[in-house]
Amino acid sequence: MLVLGIETSCDETGLALYDSEQGLLGDELFSQIDIHQDYGGVVPELASRDHADRILPLLQNLLKNTNKSLEDIDLIAYTAGPGLKGCLLVGSTFARSLAFITDKPIISVNHVEAHLLAPFMEYPELTFPFFGLLISGGHTMIVDAKNIGEYEIMGETLDDAIGEAFDKSAKLMGLEYPGGPLIEKLAKDGEEGSYKFPRPILNKPNCDFSFSGLKTHIMLTWRDSKKTEQDQKNISRELQNSVTDCLVGKLKRAHNEKGYSAFVISGGVSANQFIREKITRFAESINTKAYYPTKKFCTDNGAMIAYAGYKKYEAGQIYDLQGEVKPRWPLDQLNECYNG
Repeated sequence: MLVLGIETSCDETGLALYDSEQGLLGDELFSQIDIHQDYGGVVPELASRDHADRILPLLQNLLKNTNKSLEDIDLIAYTAGPGLKGCLLVGSTFARSLAFITDKPIISVNHVEAHLLAPFMEYPELTFPFFGLLISGGHTMIVDAKNIGEYEIMGETLDDAIGEAFDKSAKLMGLEYPGGPLIEKLAKDGEEGSYKFPRPILNKPNCDFSFSGLKTHIMLTWRDSKKTEQDQKNISRELQNSVTDCLVGKLKRAHNEKGYSAFVISGGVSANQFIREKITRFAESINTKAYYPTKKFCTDNGAMIAYAGYKKYEAGQIYDLQGEVKPRWPLDQLNECYNG
């Protein structure tokens, strides 16, 4: 089965072709970072307009580079949520138009579930159940992944997502958007122990997170510093230490509850090498393995949508929103949607 995946939930336009026998045949991705950089964050109207401009040329490039045609496609999968409504509607409308003119089946995909399934493309030994840690600009959650389509949210952020905390902290220090990669780069040259930040709600008996207070702490620390580049480096290092300690601490709590032998770490922030190394060392210390997508597939992309669409179709979990989208689509409510 050849599946076309379409991703337009936020600020990346992604299309990919996944073959059930050969794997990923090709993917095309356009990031809108340069468009939103001057605004310090994603502007929804600009994002949706750019998706509309980019999506057809990207499809044409994909088909050309894979030597495929629309007639070769067996299934069209698209992100129906969660995400920005205008952006989601661009992908939904495009997908439904393709399905209409080619008379191909169509399937709606939950963006968060696609992130959790992404490592399966590269690690055939990975199986359910596992713990999923989704860390991105819009989400921070620990998921008990029991089976495809069957998820329990064990804990999530009560305020800012981790990527949002990185971006906002970077902005407080006068750094450009997106701040996450800059925080990681600066942290490498930070002096260990120069600051000691709190680890918010780390000792609370749950798997939830909170990062808004940490952001406030950084604002006050930066205000009282000499505002040098070294201060940026030192603050970035301790910020990274703090959030990583929170992630590891909550994963430890989740593991103590259910004891699964695999962690899946996904989402844009999972590309952070420091976080990867810390979680991997923790996983090894408890005889558990941590799985990560290839870094190019940590951020939003069409490949994970194509793969998730195939796995959902294979499992009979077929859901088509008939042109509607779900800007808010809780992961633990997926099993209420299927008509297969």
